[in-house]
Amino acid sequence: MRSVYRLLTRWWTAFALAISLAMLGAAHAFETFAGLSPCNLCLKQREVFWGAVAVSLVATIWTVISQARRGTPRIAAFLLFAIFTTGAITAGFHAGGELKWWALPALCSGGGAGADLESLTSLALGTGPTVRVAMCDAVTWSFLGLSMAGWNALISAALAGFSLLAAKRPKDARAPGN
Repeated sequence: MRSVYRLLTRWWTAFALAISLAMLGAAHAFETFAGLSPCNLCLKQREVFWGAVAVSLVATIWTVISQARRGTPRIAAFLLFAIFTTGAITAGFHAGGELKWWALPALCSGGGAGADLESLTSLALGTGPTVRVAMCDAVTWSFLGLSMAGWNALISAALAGFSLLAAKRPKDARAPGN
């Protein structure tokens, strides 16, 4: 168990990179193959994972270049903690709005429908493509009673916790024992 902990904390940025890319891939797969249009808050949640990809990619490259002598840079783990905490808060806010615990912002009405004159004219005349607008307070998919936003909140909170563990790891996990 201790060796798993050491591996996880020493290479946390690589694990965070893989998990963030998997989450983004799953979101895009739901959009492409299942036809689930993202709402504005869903897109904000994706931005969090793109930020995690950027931080973890740079930190993983640094770890590989330094031949993992010092393990995951602590500053990267703290940054990932802040990023994943932001993701958990955003997803939790979205899930709470879906459950009607509070009202969501009025701007949270669609996932990118254009509002220029040409698109509005073609929409009014019925000549343009049908735009499917996703509402933030509508649950379009759920598993075990949790929506995508609910699952995202749980996963982001777990990732934030692991990031904090990696940032506060003991010294013996930083350098391999000779």
